[in-house]
Amino acid sequence: MNDAMQNSSPVIDVAYIARLAKIDLTEKEQSRLTRDLEQILDYVQQLKKWDTRQVEPMYHPVPTCDALRSDIPGEGLPLAAALCNAPQQEDDQFRVPKVVESAH
Repeated sequence: MNDAMQNSSPVIDVAYIARLAKIDLTEKEQSRLTRDLEQILDYVQQLKKWDTRQVEPMYHPVPTCDALRSDIPGEGLPLAAALCNAPQQEDDQFRVPKVVESAH
């Protein structure tokens, strides 16, 4: 890839992305989001200029220490206590409305 192609930002079709996401955007919102996304991509291009070959990958920018408890099975909540505040229950289970339609 030559330098001219590498430094140019790709064309972002915000209207197309919005249609895919089923989001209605006004012309003003599309214009603002296009500018925002172009700025983000320009910033990423700037970051690509840095030589990071000697930088060790990390999952978090600040060192963390997670204090996790041991995963040891213990006694669970009694059924009556678990269901006592349930808005609906059936056959000793929580009853919830259907949220996923059939894929067929």
